[in-house]
Amino acid sequence: MSIAAIRKTVMVKAAPARAFAAFTRDIGKWWPGGMSIGANPFVDLIIEPRDGGRWFERDAAGAETEWGRVLTWDPPARAVLAWQIDASFKYDPDLVTEVELTFTAQPDGTTQVDFEHRDLERLGPSAERVAEQMRGGWAGIIDGFAAYASSTANAETPQ
Repeated sequence: MSIAAIRKTVMVKAAPARAFAAFTRDIGKWWPGGMSIGANPFVDLIIEPRDGGRWFERDAAGAETEWGRVLTWDPPARAVLAWQIDASFKYDPDLVTEVELTFTAQPDGTTQVDFEHRDLERLGPSAERVAEQMRGGWAGIIDGFAAYASSTANAETPQ
């Protein structure tokens, strides 16, 4: 069984370096607060900026809940993240579906951001149902990211 990847393209009113930083460094600032898998709501989401880095949430007490890891770290052009969250929305270290983002500069100074979440059949017997649920979720999440990144286009971007 193969399930079509979830794909979305958005335009961000920022250079690729700023768009990349907005997604990776600032993820805890724009990710919807109700979309948490930890025992308590998160106060921050962290993507460690390197190949092999962790992707996790942290709650107010400092407890951390893993989401996955960084498979490819290539700023400001591309990041591939292992989404290790199962069909029950719990962390599973043995599961890997991939989230890939590419950031492409446009002549008008904006950035085209292409999002893909693939290998969804790995979610098991509930994969089709969960993939359909995630399609709607990801659409809103990526739109929220684009709005955040566009509104903070003049913010400082790390080198």
